[in-house]
Amino acid sequence: MSDSSGDGSAATAVGKNTTASCNPVHRSPSRTELALVCINKLGSPVINVNAAIPVASSTTPSYPAITNEKIWNKTVEDFLNEIAGEKPIRFTSQQLDLFTGNYATQLGAGGFGSVYKGKLPNGVPVAVKVFRCHLDNSVKEQFMAEVGTMGRTYHINLVRLYGFCFDAAVRALVYEYMEKGSLDKYLYDKDQKLNWETMHEVAIGTAKGIRYLHEECQQKIIHYDIKPGNILLDSNFNPKVADFGLAKLMNRVASHVTLTGNRGTPGYMAPEIWMNLPVTHKCDVYSFGMLLFDVVGRKWNRGAATGSGTESLRWFPKFVYQKFEGGALGEIISNCEIEEDNREEAERMCKVALWCVQMNADARPPMSKVVKMLEGEMEIVPVPMNDPFPYLNGAGPEFDVWNEGGNTTTGSSLSNYSATTPIMRKYEIGIETHE
Repeated sequence: MSDSSGDGSAATAVGKNTTASCNPVHRSPSRTELALVCINKLGSPVINVNAAIPVASSTTPSYPAITNEKIWNKTVEDFLNEIAGEKPIRFTSQQLDLFTGNYATQLGAGGFGSVYKGKLPNGVPVAVKVFRCHLDNSVKEQFMAEVGTMGRTYHINLVRLYGFCFDAAVRALVYEYMEKGSLDKYLYDKDQKLNWETMHEVAIGTAKGIRYLHEECQQKIIHYDIKPGNILLDSNFNPKVADFGLAKLMNRVASHVTLTGNRGTPGYMAPEIWMNLPVTHKCDVYSFGMLLFDVVGRKWNRGAATGSGTESLRWFPKFVYQKFEGGALGEIISNCEIEEDNREEAERMCKVALWCVQMNADARPPMSKVVKMLEGEMEIVPVPMNDPFPYLNGAGPEFDVWNEGGNTTTGSSLSNYSATTPIMRKYEIGIETHE
């Protein structure tokens, strides 16, 4: 078949269609036909996918900052819905000055920098985490980890990252504002109290957030620093996992990740991390188990923190295991002043915590089963669990009872770890005085 329009006669074709149509009624050319005429005469246009950004400079960022006008013209609900399905928004340092009232209200501070309260022009409250101007490699990694992980996740039990600022003057992250602060103050501050029902829901919500990271994201996300200080509470005391500065993405087919140094907080850090053993997402399960001990033993831990009473002589998780092994777990519940109506849930939480902190990572349950056990939808596995803390006395065999394909291992190689070793001094665990 010959090409009757080989000389680019799209215009001719358009002309024919507009003047010699079978339809006797004359019609104007369509937009598509006019576009073809323009392309034929002028050539194909160069498409700029970042049309709002000048393209003259090769250093122009491909991630434009949002304008105040776009924020003002959105309702709060529109704004939240839009950013839920998009990448985090890029703000300018001038906008952050405006949002925070020149950083008038500081919410907290740490080695990374400071956190300030702010409000977007459309009324959405925010928390602005400002990194110190001098960015060393660790801070750069933290910044990229938070944007790279939180920027691709959305769950009711994860703190939302609205956006960020990265320019010569300011490096900052903009989060949703959590009115009730972090969980730790409700565990250790005697002036801050939450009833058992609320604490139980906080534990379950936190577990659901971690389950999402491990099992429902496209790539598995390991948080590495699950602890009460990184669980934030909104105005209704709904918990949200926060602070992804140590987080790492893990390919779902990978068996473990390689770490170049310790990640996490002593007391919540899984033993495989500080013992330089293979690390998986189960390190978060361990940390969550230690958090459950905090929830159950908050009164106990307050006594230990102040050095008052017999509590200061015992490390609560180890003491729970000893009472569990002796069939006297109820004594722990009574000592923690938990009401009788909540006794069953508290004992269940203790048992789940003991499974979560098993020495062998394969013996720890996945977070999906942790959620079911806490909610009472799944009975706790009846197989006798091992002492989770063999480095305090001795070690026995540990098994994968959760049918996840883990390896059956023994802990005998750990029997030489005692409270007098450098590892235990680093771990800062006190040993119970046996009665």
